[in-house]
Amino acid sequence: MRLEVEITGKTFRSAAGGTHEVLAPVRFALQSGEVGVLIGPSGCGKSTMLRIILGLDHDFAGRITRPPEARIGMVFQEPRLLPWRSVEQNVRLAAPDVADAKLAELFKILELEAHRNHYPGELSLGLARRVALARAFAVEPDILVLDEPLASLDDALAGRLRDEIATLVASRPVMTLLVTHSLDDAVRLGDRLFFLSPRPARIVAEVPIPIPRDRRGEAEIAAIKAGLAQRTQGDRTERDVS
Repeated sequence: MRLEVEITGKTFRSAAGGTHEVLAPVRFALQSGEVGVLIGPSGCGKSTMLRIILGLDHDFAGRITRPPEARIGMVFQEPRLLPWRSVEQNVRLAAPDVADAKLAELFKILELEAHRNHYPGELSLGLARRVALARAFAVEPDILVLDEPLASLDDALAGRLRDEIATLVASRPVMTLLVTHSLDDAVRLGDRLFFLSPRPARIVAEVPIPIPRDRRGEAEIAAIKAGLAQRTQGDRTERDVS
């Protein structure tokens, strides 16, 4: 299983008739079991790139290659739950054939066991995000796309949900693409980090993390982040000199 992204350009036409370049050439690939992380400033084109990768936007130059039979799980920035359906019904709507044991396992990992009969209006944002994760994993995806799943959560809750995401990702060889603004989340969850420029987005640095995710303690994470900070400072100095 392999995902290949080769976008040579993406433009939008404004209501006034002008053309705006959103994506510059972007090229990367992911293998099964690998977690790639897109990190970039707001408005640089990350969401547009995700829509192209998911096949929701065909108006671009380039190509996206993935196995045609690949199942895709998507977690949007907002949970996007149907308010008139319960937690369990929202999950089963996306995965009607999910086994009861599989669903029970997901609800246990995500601490949703007591909420399966609740409705979205009764849930906190953190719980609603957990339901969105359960829905994405219930389809047993080959490709998982997470668009800032921890945004707007306090640090403690984000940390717990991040750990739950790590547990789920480690449970099966799913190919994962995560979008985040948090370097801490990127270093804890990612195998390769793709740093994006402001719009039009292009990859300015690709950084692999050689330490396996399950072996990254706090000391290793601090060292990785320090190395990234040093590298970023060096890149800025080089640009200033040139």
